[in-house]
Amino acid sequence: MGKVGFFLNRLVKMDYKRLSRTLKEIRTKSGKSYLVLLPDMLTCAIRYNAGYMDYKIAEMWNLNSAQRKTVITRGISNSIVRRMNDKAYWHFFDDKCQFNETFREWVNRSWLKISPETDVDDLKRLTEGREALIGKPLEGSSGQGIQKYTSSDWQDPQAFLKRLIKEDIGILEEMVIQHPDMASLCPTSVNTCRIATLLGDKKQGIVYAFLRIGNGKVMDNVDCGGMAARIDLDSGTLLTVGADKAGNRYAKHPITGTDIVGFKIPYWEEAKEMCLKAAQIVPQLRFVAWDVAITEQGPTFIEGNSFPSHAVPQFAAHYPDGIGILPEFEKYMDLA
Repeated sequence: MGKVGFFLNRLVKMDYKRLSRTLKEIRTKSGKSYLVLLPDMLTCAIRYNAGYMDYKIAEMWNLNSAQRKTVITRGISNSIVRRMNDKAYWHFFDDKCQFNETFREWVNRSWLKISPETDVDDLKRLTEGREALIGKPLEGSSGQGIQKYTSSDWQDPQAFLKRLIKEDIGILEEMVIQHPDMASLCPTSVNTCRIATLLGDKKQGIVYAFLRIGNGKVMDNVDCGGMAARIDLDSGTLLTVGADKAGNRYAKHPITGTDIVGFKIPYWEEAKEMCLKAAQIVPQLRFVAWDVAITEQGPTFIEGNSFPSHAVPQFAAHYPDGIGILPEFEKYMDLA
């Protein structure tokens, strides 16, 4: 789909109430009038395939045309995924049980598929000796539908199984206990590295990495109120402040007071090596964003994403010079 086609498709499907709310937020933040913003947003939509959330998150009103060309907008991201990832193989990542089985070498935890056919004795074995478990829908993203269950929930295993099915839980997993250093940022959530591998035409490797940090909730996902900071690929050190989807910026974590800029991720080399090896398992998916937790024993996969979100890699706070992340993609593939 070309730029015009993408623009017209989005025009038909657009959530105009959300657009109105977002436009008000942008007006307040930018100090610009609607008469200035609306034509500029339209220009960005046509020239750069940018939706109104792209415009907001990347703060495109502050960017000149050369800078705007370096932002990974929704339209550009969709185009990359379509080119690089064969949809016939998405199920290896979209089905969480299939992901755990396919990448079991690096999924270091017990888990159980939940369905009407699940054996209650298997459920009992998973719960024995554990204080908490994580339940997830079999498919889905952005942390939607994820629940934490405690030992009080499974006193009656048969009733617990029925509850899991009713709540649309497709997989029940052992809790991941993160490294103490990672917990020092935010102990309420497992703070995961989002590491994107790209098997490009020019070369293969890691195109970007961010640390997602919770802000008081069970999930670290930015759609659940979390924040993200860019990771230096060589050192595993955080390069930028934490930023959330609302545009807030944090030099220190607002709950723990831990410094974000300069924070060093443990087992960084091992985490990179794990993702690079895993990227070769299903080579038909050439662009994958891996969610990696760091434990005291090393890195482990939480999940992989066959259709990586383009939101985090375009937060304005991560690019103080206004040059976005597309030049990094161009090192691996031709974007034309």
